[in-house]
Amino acid sequence: MESLRIYGGHYAELGRRFAGRLGLHSTDATAVLEIAAAEERGTPLSPARLSERISLSTGATTALLNRLESAGHITRAREHSDRRIVTLRSGGHIQERADEFFGPLAHRLDAAMSHYPPRFLEQVEAFMADLNATVDTHLTEQDAVTPRSLRGSAEGTP
Repeated sequence: MESLRIYGGHYAELGRRFAGRLGLHSTDATAVLEIAAAEERGTPLSPARLSERISLSTGATTALLNRLESAGHITRAREHSDRRIVTLRSGGHIQERADEFFGPLAHRLDAAMSHYPPRFLEQVEAFMADLNATVDTHLTEQDAVTPRSLRGSAEGTP
């Protein structure tokens, strides 16, 4: 678990540095990365899903999206047959900047993982899925017992 904590710290530091490279607050950069990653997976995010992914209230997420859209980092589109559904898309420059920033690390990680057999990596992936599901369940249970007013205060919203 200590190694995972250290990795989490490294991941957070990478996000902070990427934000600095873009001239954004780290929360804004995290949102842009979540939007771009969801697009890459073929499952673009809605504002509500983004709000869940980055743990912001809907109001704070709306303000964040307004900033990102004004800066040209994202667009909001109504692509679904239900025109009420908004889809978030990253600006083309975001993927380029992310590839430029994270590409060298991706190559290093690929090289590091190439020393392990595929079956082992599948087991690590299953282990991480179990850990993530456990933490998600714990967070959901905490949300159920923590008054919304206290969760909003932790996010810096009333």
